[in-house]
Amino acid sequence: MRLALINRTGGLEFLEDHIRAACPGARLEYWPSDAAREAEVAICWDPPDGTLADMPNLRLVHSIGAGVDRILADPTLPDVPVCRIRDDDLAVAMGEYCHWATLWFHRGLDAVTRNATAGHWHRFEQRPASQVPVCVLGLGDTGRHVACRLRDAGYPVRGWSRSPHDIPGVLCHAGPGALPLAIADAQVLICLLPLTPDTTGILGHATLSALPPGAAIVLCSRGEHLDRAAVVTLLRSGHLRGAVLDVFPQEPLPADDPLWHEPGVLVTPHMSALAKPRRIVAQIAENLRRLDRGDPLLNRVDRARGY
Repeated sequence: MRLALINRTGGLEFLEDHIRAACPGARLEYWPSDAAREAEVAICWDPPDGTLADMPNLRLVHSIGAGVDRILADPTLPDVPVCRIRDDDLAVAMGEYCHWATLWFHRGLDAVTRNATAGHWHRFEQRPASQVPVCVLGLGDTGRHVACRLRDAGYPVRGWSRSPHDIPGVLCHAGPGALPLAIADAQVLICLLPLTPDTTGILGHATLSALPPGAAIVLCSRGEHLDRAAVVTLLRSGHLRGAVLDVFPQEPLPADDPLWHEPGVLVTPHMSALAKPRRIVAQIAENLRRLDRGDPLLNRVDRARGY
């Protein structure tokens, strides 16, 4: 079987040794070579529009991550299965990151850091976690884990998602009409939603201005969820306290991007949760075996839902 590694900006070489070890009989090609065009399986993250449609032998498109929005955004995407990676370790890592980001605001570490830079000693009154309501947007495997971790740490947690969920100790809301209620008292808003047409720009002025004054946001899903102009406006007006941003429409975030220097914004380099190459390739290899046998594929994407 011929496999093609495809990404708009390259950079998938880190998978090569693992693929050759897990799939010894496969032929591995790199886009944009002519040989890659003849592949039966596209292993990709952000394939340029039209690339997959130009592969006449294509039988499977496999994302190297949990997200598939950049694949599904291609209007010429062929009618072949699309699969993604699911990794319990990612949920654990995301839980650690979101707990840290919540503490960043809960314990006043954002203000402490500013004071330290200025050589200013000032102690802030400390509140218990029970006085810091948190809302998690997106209650899939990862969002559920994050909500439960914060619940167990003593935070009052609400969750919001497209479809109903039942999580003990978490007040869950579902559907567009329930979003204002879910975020009404959130002092920390964490976005873990999949990127779909319905969620693009969801962190815009209407949503962010509905947060209580002094709230903060944590974005670990996709940069396209955030209206940058809205968050900057609300930060400068004082309505928002701060933002921890881990994802951006363009990555790496350019060194001259104003967000690096926007007061109240902490930029992290898409580090909240990273799948290990061995784990990625193990799931891809299993799906290659299933594809050969005609068995159901693991983690097949529902295109209508976008994940």
